[in-house]
Amino acid sequence: MEIWDLHGHLSGVPGRTPDERMAQLIAFADRLGIARICVYMGMTWSYDPAPDDFRKQNDEVLQALSHWADRAFGFVYVNPKHVEASLAELDRCVRDGPMVGVKLWVARRANAPEVDAIVRRATELKAVVFQHSWIKITGNLPGESTPMDVASLAARHPDAAIICGHTGGDWEQGVRAVRAQSHVAVDLGGGDPVAGITESAVRELGAERVIYGSDVGGRSFASQLAKVIGADVAEDAKRLILAGNLKRLLAPILEAKGLSG
Repeated sequence: MEIWDLHGHLSGVPGRTPDERMAQLIAFADRLGIARICVYMGMTWSYDPAPDDFRKQNDEVLQALSHWADRAFGFVYVNPKHVEASLAELDRCVRDGPMVGVKLWVARRANAPEVDAIVRRATELKAVVFQHSWIKITGNLPGESTPMDVASLAARHPDAAIICGHTGGDWEQGVRAVRAQSHVAVDLGGGDPVAGITESAVRELGAERVIYGSDVGGRSFASQLAKVIGADVAEDAKRLILAGNLKRLLAPILEAKGLSG
């Protein structure tokens, strides 16, 4: 089956430079037959990056992508606390650059009004919006979104292509939180490869709203692929989850940019 990985990072990967780390990611991906990888955030992260910081991180991703246009896509990392700088960065990296999506992490919860301008601009550019989400029994980080926050964001932006990162961490709650928002897909990456997550997501949302991601280098390709390959779902569903759904979401912006998918 063709495999496209929604969720990859330079952090946690061996290498002194973005180029070295990207080469390692590709080498690891080749072992598992992964055709494409989406990459976001730089070699060193920060929870609440200032504009200079997220621009630096995006520059690192741009450098990592520069030799791998046939294997990798980039999502621009921005901070809703700095709306104007984030919009400028979105234009620099997506409108005027090769990136195809937006990464939102933990600086502001997805239900915050500051996020709206970023999602509106992303939608104008046909970019996919990936919003990290988690439900932690120890309490979320300040500004960290729950899947309920993602559902609130999606309700305000019915035309946006939104992905709920990590299926909310607590995936049994996460799939139900976003179920009513039919334009929200869920990312399987990042958690332990426990039995049932893929089956639950397919049952509650339909296979068309479930996407494979690894969260490499925080997690391994193999452990996260196991969630899909070992799932008790139809082969056609696995094909959608492993590549078909992400290809469909990215098709509008790839076509607009003249990029191959």
